[in-house]
Amino acid sequence: MRNSKILATLAVLSACAAANADVSSTWTLASDYDYRGITQTAHDFAAQGSIDFSTSSGWYIGAWGSNLDWGETDVDLEIDVYTGFSGTTKSGIGWDAGLLHYTYPDDSDFNFLEVYGSVSYEWFKAKLSYSTDFGGDSTPGDTPAYYLEGFGTFPLPASFSILTHVGYSGGDYWDDADSEYFDYSIGVGYSRGPFSFALKWIDGSDLEVFDGTPGNVLSSEARLVFTMATTFPWRNE
Repeated sequence: MRNSKILATLAVLSACAAANADVSSTWTLASDYDYRGITQTAHDFAAQGSIDFSTSSGWYIGAWGSNLDWGETDVDLEIDVYTGFSGTTKSGIGWDAGLLHYTYPDDSDFNFLEVYGSVSYEWFKAKLSYSTDFGGDSTPGDTPAYYLEGFGTFPLPASFSILTHVGYSGGDYWDDADSEYFDYSIGVGYSRGPFSFALKWIDGSDLEVFDGTPGNVLSSEARLVFTMATTFPWRNE
């Protein structure tokens, strides 16, 4: 039922995107929802969609949603809203800074706000995200956390590419759980027309905090993840 609602919402978003050149909508189907090395759907299918509005000044605002499977919890849906500014310097260095609010309509205790910033140049991108209340009211006390990550995208012939990523999660939230950890992925991307595909191997530290407790399926086990995505409106190239 949740997946059907998300797909119906995506259809509406894509129609809006087609009607407005400043609006885009991206649909993604994934074999698993990977969040910083941790599955959010118990290694199962995810349907995800976004709608984004941008201006020539670099300001943008958008929303993104996905189904979830957190085991025995009643949380089955995530909707994130975000806004920020991005641009590129004359020397070709890209930058982006903004705010991201994670919301969980089934249980608002998990809601929290994160600030982020990134820089990129040619094939490389680095990003830092920080929250003063990671996990929201679902975790007692002050729970600041940060995530530092790097991306590498290396073009290959025939519309293929090598995709790499490494990330590190730290801060009091993870210290309290004795589980600061890193994650990484490596894979292959392919583009054909308006569609993009990726197959990635994802692995990293074993998390004691997600150690198989009954009902807790936020696993960091190594796995292959396949994604297929397209963005509307489709443009003739």
